[in-house]
Amino acid sequence: MMSERVHSKDVKAAVMRKLEERGVSLVDIAEIVLAMQSPYYPNLQIEQCIESVQKVLEKREMQHAILVGIELDVMAEKGMLSEPLQSLVTQDEGLFGCDETLALGSVLGYGSIAVTTFGHLDKHKVGIIKRLDTKVGNGVHTFLDDLIASVAASASSRIAHRLRDEEERGNP
Repeated sequence: MMSERVHSKDVKAAVMRKLEERGVSLVDIAEIVLAMQSPYYPNLQIEQCIESVQKVLEKREMQHAILVGIELDVMAEKGMLSEPLQSLVTQDEGLFGCDETLALGSVLGYGSIAVTTFGHLDKHKVGIIKRLDTKVGNGVHTFLDDLIASVAASASSRIAHRLRDEEERGNP
């Protein structure tokens, strides 16, 4: 049975709604981007970071990863996963790794800067990522904290490459 294709605007709207429901704003993510890139670009403005986050969130792969991750977190909060998956997700088990794998797959299109920034954010839990970390916060955000790190890392890489391009064109 063939069903009607889901329009990309509907998918993006769902992502934005789900992020908001989970307490994540574009500014929250942009603040991480600013923290990551301002040492290299001291004149970087939060508006540039918000724009970069928005562009990253337009990518289908990122949208799909976010929807899957949030859905798994919500299902875990409701006790709807079978064991042992329920416990692994609820406890944000350190050796689980599927949360990082999903998020890491989403940064690969943004190059080595995104990959290394993701690793840093996963390790140091910067900004809203720290609040979302299931081990210290309320609710289950096993996938979401890593996905936010993925968006921030991708947006950081995007800015680094774009600002370098502008420098080379003579537009600092």
